[in-house]
Amino acid sequence: MNVRFSCLECDRPGYWDSQAGSHWQCPGCDHRLALTLVPVDHPLHECMACGTADLYRKKDFPHLMGMLLLIGACLAFLITNYLYRHWLAWGILLGSAAIDCLLYLAVGDVVVCYRCHAQHRGFAPNPNHQPYDLNIGERYRQERLRRERLQAERKLSG
Repeated sequence: MNVRFSCLECDRPGYWDSQAGSHWQCPGCDHRLALTLVPVDHPLHECMACGTADLYRKKDFPHLMGMLLLIGACLAFLITNYLYRHWLAWGILLGSAAIDCLLYLAVGDVVVCYRCHAQHRGFAPNPNHQPYDLNIGERYRQERLRRERLQAERKLSG
């Protein structure tokens, strides 16, 4: 079990592993964070970094690699189709779809916090964690923008 997150004070990337104990200290600003340990067989109910209960799940796969696979397959399809190798072109397109399906089945999920974007790996699945919901994500984005605006106003006035 591990968690990747940004420090809540200085926004420096942080990493916590279950063997590291229940405390994490930021190497940049010395901010201390007490993490609630969750037993291995229990599902995660709240973010370990900020305590928010709004979490979503997504595939633990690099989006850039997926896009490169898609673009490569489309380009290979177009080139072979242009060269009148229609069977090969369709074979490339269907083969890339099969590879994509196999990757989808093989890759596990990661649970992400809407508020602080902490990524939780290795926890028992929780059926309450649904895929990303745009309404919830927008609510937390607006909250973050309000908080940043207030901080900027305080800096200007103080």
